[in-house]
Amino acid sequence: MSHVAWILITGALVAASCAFVGSFLILRRMAMLGDAISHTALPGIACAFLVSGTLDSFPMLIGAAVFGLLTAFLVQTLHQSGVQSDAAIGVTFTSLFAVGVVLISLFARDVHIDLQHVLYGEIAYVPWNQLIIGGVEWGPRAVWMVGGTFLLALVVIGGLYKEFKLTSFDPAMAAALGIPVLLLHYVLMGLVSLTTVAAFESVGAILVVAMLIVPGATAYLLTDRLGVMLLLSMLFGVLSAVLGYFAAAALNASIAGAMTSVAGLLFLLVFCFSPRYGLLARRRLS
Repeated sequence: MSHVAWILITGALVAASCAFVGSFLILRRMAMLGDAISHTALPGIACAFLVSGTLDSFPMLIGAAVFGLLTAFLVQTLHQSGVQSDAAIGVTFTSLFAVGVVLISLFARDVHIDLQHVLYGEIAYVPWNQLIIGGVEWGPRAVWMVGGTFLLALVVIGGLYKEFKLTSFDPAMAAALGIPVLLLHYVLMGLVSLTTVAAFESVGAILVVAMLIVPGATAYLLTDRLGVMLLLSMLFGVLSAVLGYFAAAALNASIAGAMTSVAGLLFLLVFCFSPRYGLLARRRLS
């Protein structure tokens, strides 16, 4: 398969997987928690390197996922203790992110775990990092990592679709019906953590935040049905990845940056022209 094809496949998988789990963050009004988890993965990556002594993807994935869950736990605990949710997120992610910076500066300064590598990523290099089993190349590692986490999210959320739907729209009723609301919250946060970390290699942590939020926010303006919203968010994500790649090729610009810019442009168009919730539609009704 060609270099370009692998880039498009990776970008589409990243965008679709992030949009899928990110839609639930939007419905739960926890969009910025995705930003927090993407940043607090840094100390997880640093700790994984210190423990394993390797830069292999699997230890990094585990380390970052553990710190993603820790972030969700600390934010939830602070919020239940009386701290406002936005303040709880800000305190948690800045503190843990700073710990990651300190750990890397102390113990990994001579290793290629710099902030640019972790936070920005470079999807153009993804096809060169192949998964080799038995001397045979099976495609880029990023494709397997992102594809595996995407499949896991589809299976978990698909199997518990009604529960996730009810806890997203009415957690009080879900609790009254005996649904473990807090457990499902941490399951979702775990999926967000895994999805975020798996996408590091291709687009980096900062741009993952956009893919977590923008496609879902765009779909939210077009429908009131969760199933349709999930499908539309993934469609917008994949469209952003494909159009973004060709825009980057034409402009000789950052691929991941172009993908995110296209996602923002699609959101702007829908925000203006959505038949029910668009800016123009609201002005006509007023």
